[in-house]
Amino acid sequence: MKLKKIFVVGLILLSYLFIYTDLANAAGNNPGNLYYVKSGDSLEEIAVKFDTTVKDLKVTNGLQTNLLFVGQKLKVPVIYKVVAGDSLQKIATAFNTTVETIKITNGLSSDALTVGQKMKISPKRMSIEGQHILMTREEFKEWLLNHKFSRKINLIQQHHTWAPSYKHFKGGNHFSLLKGMENYHRQTMKWNNIAQNITTFPDGKIAVSRPFNVAPEGTIGWGANHAGIMIEHVGNFDQGFDVMTKEQKETIVYITALLCIKFGLTPSVDTITYHRWWDLRTGNRVLDNSQGAAVKTCPGTAFFGGNTTKSATQYFYPLVSNKMNEIWKQQ
Repeated sequence: MKLKKIFVVGLILLSYLFIYTDLANAAGNNPGNLYYVKSGDSLEEIAVKFDTTVKDLKVTNGLQTNLLFVGQKLKVPVIYKVVAGDSLQKIATAFNTTVETIKITNGLSSDALTVGQKMKISPKRMSIEGQHILMTREEFKEWLLNHKFSRKINLIQQHHTWAPSYKHFKGGNHFSLLKGMENYHRQTMKWNNIAQNITTFPDGKIAVSRPFNVAPEGTIGWGANHAGIMIEHVGNFDQGFDVMTKEQKETIVYITALLCIKFGLTPSVDTITYHRWWDLRTGNRVLDNSQGAAVKTCPGTAFFGGNTTKSATQYFYPLVSNKMNEIWKQQ
């Protein structure tokens, strides 16, 4: 019976690895403006080849460093020749850009096109300030599945910020909140960067800040950090405080499912962890055996039914597993 169980779990993990491969191929599925990085490539050489700049390549693709990996997909500008039946909207959709971007790039004053007309099609730029990249759920999916990471990741951390909380979110101040957290982590906590790799917001938006190839920092300790990805959810999700929005709840489940697919993880207490399960003094995992340990309530006593392993197993992990299956079926 035990061998049968291990075999089934192995098949599940293998299937998720195949899912990742297929999803990575599907994300950004127009090969016309995708460049596949080859051995010896650099951003400088690719920029020259496609008549663009390193800065534009990084903004377009959400690159936090100049590091490239063989096989990595980069969106690049291309020259497109108009054919019969084309429209600016049709071209914009095909190349994952916008009509406005095409018109500005090519100095067009109207939507009129001529068969044989050549245009430079520049990919849509991502919303970036400093190291912080702000995305929708779908943009995060494409970003994640089109990137490769050199660090082994086998643990997804769930945290809440406590402060800033919902009262500090004004609907459009994502970057100012991120900068505030970064300053606090650097200046007060004396860490070398913002602690978290990912931040979620009440409106469902997602920010990637600390590079995935850099382990997170924070009081959860080395045991959880060295092979972990840290997610901070803006809000105070202890009982009686912020009530999580539907948009943020959907985002948390969605990105956790995507991370599980990306890194071949099956939702469990060993792969998706809560800050509360780690002793702040020793860095050891205590799970629910917190008597005598220094623990926080993070990610909140009301986080998806609670912050215990029982609540995670009963309420959170099933949502993540279902979302993983849903993502696969949509491809």
